[in-house]
Amino acid sequence: MDAKVKYKAKKIKAVFFDIDDTLRRKATGLIPDSIPSVFAELKKKGITVGIASGRAYYGVVPEIRDLKPDYFVTINGAYILDKDAEPIQKHSISKEVIEEYIAWTEENKIAYGFCGADKPVVSERSELIDNAMVPVYGVCDVEPDYYKTNDVYQMWTFEEVGDSLQLSKELQESLHLVRWHENSSDVVQAHISKATGVKEVADKLGISAENILVFGDGPNDMELFDYAGLSVAMGDGVPELKEKADYVTTSLEEHGIRDALVALGLIDKQLSFPQADIENFDEPVATIKTNLGDMSIKLFPDHAPKTVANFLGLAKQGYYDGIIFHRVIEEFMIQGGDPTGTGMGGESIYGDSFEDEFSEELYNVRGALSMANAGPNTNGSQFFIVQNSKIPYAKKELVRGGWPEEIAEIYAANGGTPHLDRRHTVFGQLVGEESYKTLDKIATVETGAQDRPVEDVVIETIEVSE
Repeated sequence: MDAKVKYKAKKIKAVFFDIDDTLRRKATGLIPDSIPSVFAELKKKGITVGIASGRAYYGVVPEIRDLKPDYFVTINGAYILDKDAEPIQKHSISKEVIEEYIAWTEENKIAYGFCGADKPVVSERSELIDNAMVPVYGVCDVEPDYYKTNDVYQMWTFEEVGDSLQLSKELQESLHLVRWHENSSDVVQAHISKATGVKEVADKLGISAENILVFGDGPNDMELFDYAGLSVAMGDGVPELKEKADYVTTSLEEHGIRDALVALGLIDKQLSFPQADIENFDEPVATIKTNLGDMSIKLFPDHAPKTVANFLGLAKQGYYDGIIFHRVIEEFMIQGGDPTGTGMGGESIYGDSFEDEFSEELYNVRGALSMANAGPNTNGSQFFIVQNSKIPYAKKELVRGGWPEEIAEIYAANGGTPHLDRRHTVFGQLVGEESYKTLDKIATVETGAQDRPVEDVVIETIEVSE
């Protein structure tokens, strides 16, 4: 992301989202679990959140309504509602224009539909119409004369003509087509669009286009992208929209909205801390079998892939078999992995030392498995397990020092070595009461010079369960 885009993001005061294939996968109904937290985080930061959709409000699924947007710009800008679903702006189509449109559809043998304030209707029943409308609005009533007694805010075509379909020159003065389905176009008033709807909300809020960020994926977002100060296209959006966007994010399923907002600095990165719920964390387990007992450790390949691959590779080769814990310090840690038993040897599977892999989600809490090193990016085969059970800091002191609240709580309650964070790669965590009993048993053995146990503590083997 370039500096110009990040600069634009600093001016954002409102964010508007398309629904279909932006917030929600139209074909499956999927709404990623990151979406509710995105809405909550934006609101927490005082940013107005809105929906800008071709759908009418009655076509907005409950899961999207439950996000509690501040505004709903619906029917491509023709009908705008506040957070309580009360209309604040309406733009209906004149009956004269509707009758001209009906005459055009009859001349071209095209079925049509009307979008009213309370429901959608169609001119006839057919499989082609149902294929387009049912996924959005369900089965629609057949009411070709609906407009005579009800306001209409948008119309539809139903045909197999495709993108080449054109309104008559006379109708183009009042209406334009926005393709949204292979068998249907929205028929929108010439002066109305998602962009004009969002602008009306912006005027109400007293902000300008440069304060607006929009997310979209399809052709009916083009005018909105032209209007807004900052635009983000979904990774699987149409090519022409992606070309127009300030930034292209990943797909809906890949949490593209969250990732874009984090990259723009509008919300904080959502972190998870597997060490806080390690028993329920489903990852590979390595069991270090020693002459004083076993220690089971869950590994973190997603957080430290190269480090975990190194440890597993060495373990499977039998590299650690027969190696001792050469350095043991009670209320600190136990260290092993050096075939020379001196603390000066060891080699990685890569043949040379390799780089650190620090994660914002992993810390040297009690029971953490970390890489021993001789400075930055000098990892080999040696590792240590944190044994310290108490630290001289209260939780609030650690939080003030920059540690996440969840991790500060673990440190304060269970102990650890926070001074080693960002200095040693954490890549695993002890699990099970028996593992901690073995850890403490090893940590309390008698030691001599250079903290070496008087009687060898031997790694008999390391078994891996993936």
